[in-house]
Amino acid sequence: MTSYLLAGGGTAGHVNPLLAVADSLRERDAHASVLVLGTKEGLEARLVPARGYELLIVDKVPFPRRPNQAAIAFPGRFRKAIAQVRAHIREHEVDVVVGFGGYASAPAYVAARREKVPYIVHEANARPGLANRLGAGRAAGVGVAFEGTPLKRGEVVGMPLRHEIVDLDRAASRAEAAAAFGLDPARPVLLVFGGSLGAQRLNEALADSWGDVLAAGWQLLHVTGERSDLVDPEVPGYAVRRYVDRMDLAFALADLIVSRAGSATVSEISALGIPAVYVPYAVGNGEQRLNAASAVAAGAALLIDDGTFTGDKVREEIIPLLADRARIDRMAEAAVHVGTRTGTQNVVAMIYGALTN
Repeated sequence: MTSYLLAGGGTAGHVNPLLAVADSLRERDAHASVLVLGTKEGLEARLVPARGYELLIVDKVPFPRRPNQAAIAFPGRFRKAIAQVRAHIREHEVDVVVGFGGYASAPAYVAARREKVPYIVHEANARPGLANRLGAGRAAGVGVAFEGTPLKRGEVVGMPLRHEIVDLDRAASRAEAAAAFGLDPARPVLLVFGGSLGAQRLNEALADSWGDVLAAGWQLLHVTGERSDLVDPEVPGYAVRRYVDRMDLAFALADLIVSRAGSATVSEISALGIPAVYVPYAVGNGEQRLNAASAVAAGAALLIDDGTFTGDKVREEIIPLLADRARIDRMAEAAVHVGTRTGTQNVVAMIYGALTN
């Protein structure tokens, strides 16, 4: 029986691709042991057990960013975390470790190396995290989601995606999707969303310009986020939702998307061949702009800076785009060549390669 240890967590960007790979490994071999390594504090503490996987715990040990008391304590705490992972590897007779970044991955890479167990690195963002940068050098394989990711020996494998995205037939699902949101399947739809909590900048811009979208002959599906206080004008052709648990249906209906540029968002939109306008989140280390770069370079997407995204910007750049169906069709064709639906199987193939070498 093969034993896999998948390490990662903290955010959905780490947990979701991990779970996609875990599901694929379990489907391929029902007798395999698929275990997940994570922290008590991360999103994995809730999502992993809910998906039916055993979560093995490792201490959360952030890398120090400045010389302070935490930096002094770091070496001892990190050694303890490595020892915890080594104990898990021995107890469960792990054959291969797969890291997806986050706090759990760094000690997992070191522990695997010391236990002489091969390990794989997957990086979801175009700008790699510190754990994956440290782990890539001695990994049996390094997979990246985006072309140009500066990670040693990185091979573009794409993003492991949810089954509902991989298997989505947009044309066949369009009528069902239109009915779910109360829209007309025969008319084009602009989908706007900013994640589960929403994006205030996007919400404010569309609150000022939704009438222009409708006047251009398009419908609007606006997912505002659970914390939004945006008032629904309740007009035909404009569907406002705080949260959508069937984003596959939203994607099935979308002819153009305006969204943030998280790695999973860009990967899913590109995999489905949907043209997009990305408004990268301005906070952080700039990874969202980089995530969108390959789609923009290929002509599949446009990029608008967060600080300039207003109702006037929608009128200046997006409304003319809605009127240019030939351009949107060209963007959609380009998107097909940027994205991939085979990210999960590509990562699994890399894992199997590590086991047989």
